[in-house]
Amino acid sequence: MIRMIAKCMLVVLLIFGLSPSGPAVGAEVKLISDIPLSDRLHELTLESPALGKDTSLQILLPSGYEESDETYPVLYLLHGCCGDYKAWTARTDVEQVTEDLPMIVVMPDAGRGASYSDWYNQGAYGPPKWEEYHLKELIPFIEHHYRAKGTRDGRAVAGLSMGGFGAMSYAARHPDLFAAAASFSGVLDTNLDPDFLEKTIFQDQEKVPPGTVWGNRETHEIIWRSHNPWDLAENLEDVDLAIHTGNGEAGGPLDEGLESPVERTCFAMSTSLHDRLDELKIPHIWDSYGPGSHTWGYWQRDLHQTLPRLMDIFNNPKPAPIPFSYKSAEDSFTIYEWQVAFQREEMAFAKLSNVSPKGFELIGSGKASITTAPWFKPGARHKVKISGAKGKKVIQAFADKNGRLHLELNFSSRKAGDQLSVRIEPKK
Repeated sequence: MIRMIAKCMLVVLLIFGLSPSGPAVGAEVKLISDIPLSDRLHELTLESPALGKDTSLQILLPSGYEESDETYPVLYLLHGCCGDYKAWTARTDVEQVTEDLPMIVVMPDAGRGASYSDWYNQGAYGPPKWEEYHLKELIPFIEHHYRAKGTRDGRAVAGLSMGGFGAMSYAARHPDLFAAAASFSGVLDTNLDPDFLEKTIFQDQEKVPPGTVWGNRETHEIIWRSHNPWDLAENLEDVDLAIHTGNGEAGGPLDEGLESPVERTCFAMSTSLHDRLDELKIPHIWDSYGPGSHTWGYWQRDLHQTLPRLMDIFNNPKPAPIPFSYKSAEDSFTIYEWQVAFQREEMAFAKLSNVSPKGFELIGSGKASITTAPWFKPGARHKVKISGAKGKKVIQAFADKNGRLHLELNFSSRKAGDQLSVRIEPKK
């Protein structure tokens, strides 16, 4: 038990392996300390290779956790700009309101303005890699050390302001990891006001030169858009969604009637994502509650409203979608155990769609290497029909020992937008 380890303050080296139901796993991570703050609340410090430094988090265990052998769903609760991992327990009643819920709540640090991303760093990349830390180090750590459910239908993510961005961006970039996502006064469409992030959050809070986090907006717009919930909204089709926001006008009930220019900005961004989801006919909770500022009273209320819905989702899980579709600008990505890697001249959005054991469509450019999910009989031979602008061809593919097919595809164009249709048939 991690609690027993914590009492001895041992340093434990964890080496994770791939799990078919969990996220792709990052490098080694070390537990430095685990300090109990109450019967349920612990403060942990980890050494993170992705960040290149130690980082802390707080975790709330369910009541009676030590006495039971039950597994629990996990809510990853993200803080906003200018805050840290202690913000939720310091400013809200999250410990009290979750006391009777069979749920683990993980509240990680995310930097004062790091925006839940692996940084561009003027083209050098490297640490800090906040997304890699949260998704490839922290989630496996939690699921290795605690009785966490360890599957998509047992994970949810929510956050306020910058953390609302993090929740929706993570869910849109990795819809195979989370069953639900909720944003409270979130920064949900960075296309509307790039300067708000670059100057107010990146430069003022992280103290980094312009372009450090996602590159210069004018020359690296694709990196900005590749993290932006609005641009990735179609990926959220099978995630349970909730958006809560005030409009920043004076007269709200939980802040002594304060006016808030920041909440007005977040309202515009939240509204933009709401409108985009409506356009795509993606169901979601839209809680636009009128006058209200960018303050904790509203975020505590948002959390209170969100928790019962999350428990209902956890208690009534939906299967992962088949067929599914997914949009990404990354040169390589993994989604629902499918792996896609491009060789192309420049970063651009690609789309993998209508994915099922019978085939898929892929929009992209250059060359693409595809490894399917383990949906096929190991060793079985398949006829693969490929159609595109260059015409049609038929190839044979054998499922490997894990039941995966490996395909190499060539697009007719070096520029984004070419489409290939692939049909997979068992060969008798």
